[in-house]
Formats: sequence, structure tokens, C-alpha cells
Amino acid sequence: MANKDLAAALKLAEEKNLGFVSLQFTDIVGQVKSVQVPMHQLEEAVEHGKWFDGSSIEGFARIAESDMFLVPDLATFAPIPWEPGFDGDGKETPTGAARVICDVFTPNGDPFPGDPRWVLRRQLERAKKLGYVLNTGPELEFFLLRRGDHEVEALPHDAAGYFDLSSDLGTVVRKEMMNDLEAFGIKVETAHHEVATGQHEIDFEYADALRTADNAVTFKTTLKAVAARKGLYATFMPKPFFGINGSGMHTHQSLWDIKKGKNAFADASDPYGLSSVARSYIAGVLEHARGMIAVLAPLVNSYKRLVPGYEAPVYIGWARINRSALIRIPQISKGQLNSTRIELRCPDPASNPYLGFACMLAAGLDGIARKLTPPDPVEENLYHFDAAKLESRKIRQLPGTLHEAIGELSADKVISEALGEHVFERFVEAKNEEWDEYRMQVTSWEVDRYLEAF
Repeated sequence: MANKDLAAALKLAEEKNLGFVSLQFTDIVGQVKSVQVPMHQLEEAVEHGKWFDGSSIEGFARIAESDMFLVPDLATFAPIPWEPGFDGDGKETPTGAARVICDVFTPNGDPFPGDPRWVLRRQLERAKKLGYVLNTGPELEFFLLRRGDHEVEALPHDAAGYFDLSSDLGTVVRKEMMNDLEAFGIKVETAHHEVATGQHEIDFEYADALRTADNAVTFKTTLKAVAARKGLYATFMPKPFFGINGSGMHTHQSLWDIKKGKNAFADASDPYGLSSVARSYIAGVLEHARGMIAVLAPLVNSYKRLVPGYEAPVYIGWARINRSALIRIPQISKGQLNSTRIELRCPDPASNPYLGFACMLAAGLDGIARKLTPPDPVEENLYHFDAAKLESRKIRQLPGTLHEAIGELSADKVISEALGEHVFERFVEAKNEEWDEYRMQVTSWEVDRYLEAF
């Protein structure tokens, strides 16, 4: 199969006049890294791997253990739309390029434990042994911005609101984004303006979690490239502006029963259409929500989105119609039981999708293994509950800061084991450094509030 896939990739490269290939992978915080090689090196990379120095990659190796190699996953081979082998007049250019996503290996040929893609693969293999495939569908929100008169000033690109059309200046840009995503083989389903000024959302096809994580990584790099062509920039920062909605990565998910060939979450006789497997999965996610939120909302800035009053949930509960709950059960069309799924609403698009999906799956599988039962759904608006009512209903909240979230992660054995010792230790180290750097800053808010008052 590898030879067949390689032959197909090389044939496509010849047809498209692609002279280069970008061997891509991510560090533990989700930043895309790349080693670019001439196309004639692809065969050697597939057969023997391509060596690189990982000592300077966030969360990878130390200086003494820096050498590792990349092996392309040819299922992800695709031309890069903005680096074509032919220009608009059909003339050949020497800069056409493709990208292929790679797995990372140690010198002795073992999967590198610090590779986020391997972390997800490990959990998916665990699910497969139990008879399940995890399917996911993330909704990545983002802001399109233009620079102001000052370099540091970012201004929203338009004045539109939720689903607006006439005042939405991002329509043309989103069309180009969708075209480039489709060129990568990412099947787009919908695109629209979001709630906040300058905020947008493009949704793509629900699929198995590894493919979806690959697509989510490609999604972000693609949107940034298209925005740059338009003199704009796209940001996936969770809360770029005070007082308006931040950007989330609501993640739809379900388990497919391999043996029975059907959605393991579906049960038509249940009031919510959920099987006992789905309910235990929900219970596991709720139980480990505080432990995995540092991975799902990984920035200091993430916790300025996770505050009451906006769409981002902070209360640990579930419901069907209540969007203030952490988990929502989306409505499905009549007769479409295989579309049954849950929607986890706390992740944001700054998270590493490989690690995020791995943690969600580990939490859900823990709930299934322990046959956990979720609390009763809460269909009331949780933002209207006072402290006493929250306490009486035993409704917990997500951590309010990255520092608190790191502590919860460190205390959650299921989530830390899902990440693996290498990623867990380096992720916590990186996030503690981020928190320490943040807490020592003196902000303009502090100066404005305190300088003349004290």
C-alpha cells in the first residue's frame, strides 16, 4: 500500500509541477513545524525517514537526545494551493509545493512519545481494542483583522453580526478560504459570520479523530495564508477583545461501534436519544473536565473567554437546549440516528487538536469503563443560578485561571496518563513558565486604575 500511495503522490506532483514537499508536524502546544525538501527526496523520506534536530522544538528532545526522524503519512499528501506549480497563464514555475503530515520517531525507530499525533494515535488504538472508533467535528471560530495606524493596533475587519450578510465584509475572504480548504481535501460544510464583530466560523466534515485533527491543523495555517493574501490576518486567539464574545472550538464527538457497524451513542428509546455508552462517556468527560481544561483551553488568555455571560461555558453540566452547559446534545434529523453526538463547548482554537481529542477520548473511555452515570441534565440557564443554587445542585465550575487549570491537570491521573509522561511534564513546564511570565507583567489596566489612586 505504501508503494501504491507513494506512486500516486509522485504522479500528482508531476502533473501539478510540484518541485518541493513540506514535511509537517506539530510541537506540544500545536504550532506547525516544517522541514522542506525537494520532491525527489519524498521516496527516501517514506522509506527511511528524514532526520532533523528536535532539541529546539517546544516540548521535544533535550540537547543530548536531539536527533529524531520524520516519516510522512502519505494519506495527507496534498498540493499547497498558494504555492502552485503553474501560474494563472499556465506557465511553469519552479516553486510548486505539496505538504504531507508526518509522524515523529526516535533514532531506534520507536514512536516519539513527545509527538502529539502519537499521543492521539495511542488513545485511538486503545478505543479500537474496545471496539470503537472516535469521530469528531470541531467548530473553529476566528477573527479576521486589519492593522490600524499603529503597528500594535488591531481593528475588526467588519461591523457585521451573527449570520449577517449585507454588512459582512468577510464573505469574499471566506470563499477563498473554503476553496483552499477544499483543495487540501477538506470538505467544507458551512461558513458564516459569528456573533462578534470581525468573527467568523467555517465548519468542515465530521470524520475519524486523527483525520479531523490533521484537518484542524491544516485549517489554521490555510486561513492565515488566505488572510495574508488579502492584507488581513486571521487570529485564533481565544479572547482578543474585551467585552465581546471570544472564539471557541466546540467539538462534536461520538463513538462508532466497529462490530455492530453503527453509532454507539444512539438509542431511539431514550428521551435524549442517547445510549448507556453515551451517557457514561458524558459522565467521564464531566468528571475530568477540570483536569483536561488546561489542554483544551491552554493559554492565559483562554480564561478571559471562560467567564459567565457569554457563549463559552464555565459550569460543568449537560443539556439539550441549554447552551450555557458544558456539554450539549445537538438535535438530529428524523431517522438519522447515526448522527447522534455530543458537543463539548469549552475547548478553544488555541488548543492542540491532537492532545485535545486524546484527552476527551480518555475521559470518555474512563466513564465507560467505570459505568459512570451523569447527573441530571440542566435545561435552565446556568448563568442565572446564584452560588447557593449552584451548590445545592452540586454544579462545579471550570478553573478560572491557567494556574488553577495546571493544578487540576497535575492532579488528574487519567488525563496525565493519556498525555504520557513526556508530554505531561513538558506541557506543565511550558504552561507554568507562561503563567509566571504573565503574572509578573504590569498591565495598562493596573496603571490606569492604581497609579494616581495610591
